[in-house]
Amino acid sequence: MPTPPRPAPLPRASLTERRKAETQLEIARTAAALFAERGTAVTADDIARASGVALRTFYRYFRTKEEAVRPLLADGVRQWTDELAAAPAGPGAPPVREVLERSARRSLTPAGEPAAEALRWTRGLLRAMPDDPALRAVWHRVHHDAEEALVPLLARLTGAGGLEVRLAAAAANTAMRVAVEEWAAGDGAPDGPRGPGKLVVRCLRALTAGLPQLDGAHDRERRPAAR
Repeated sequence: MPTPPRPAPLPRASLTERRKAETQLEIARTAAALFAERGTAVTADDIARASGVALRTFYRYFRTKEEAVRPLLADGVRQWTDELAAAPAGPGAPPVREVLERSARRSLTPAGEPAAEALRWTRGLLRAMPDDPALRAVWHRVHHDAEEALVPLLARLTGAGGLEVRLAAAAANTAMRVAVEEWAAGDGAPDGPRGPGKLVVRCLRALTAGLPQLDGAHDRERRPAAR
């Protein structure tokens, strides 16, 4: 059986763009740690000073103190979408449901202490959100953007389009969000049996059970025509 083709690699960001992204992520980690520790009392000046940058530099990267956590929240989602973008499609490729579950589990299962710490910061952020609507809005915007990014990825993997692929993207994104929120509400370890990596698979299976387009690889000829 021929090996399914892999998508072309994405263009590499410039050195300047990579440095900017690294700086933003470092500030985001600092901001998340402060929010987790102090809640809404954190100021933009607190974040800038703890990050070792001038307040003017902080505002060059972020409009508000709440926006500063966005790169951290988006990082786990980006790992997931990057893996889906690299997954093979076509005859002989694994079922999309399997690919989706495996990539979601990996993105939410920390591979080391830095990743586990990022998840703990995310837990602290989620616990601070009920008292900070602006922080909660950042969380929901991150997931809105994730859902939009999933649509073309799932369209390529499933061969579906329109309503079917939008439903699949919405279900997958919701599974990711609910898994993290459920874990954050408890005290389980990031890599434990009640960790987000375990929970996301349960959520995916519950929310995508009625989506048959995820059960096979991208193969239009074998899928019965819609009636």
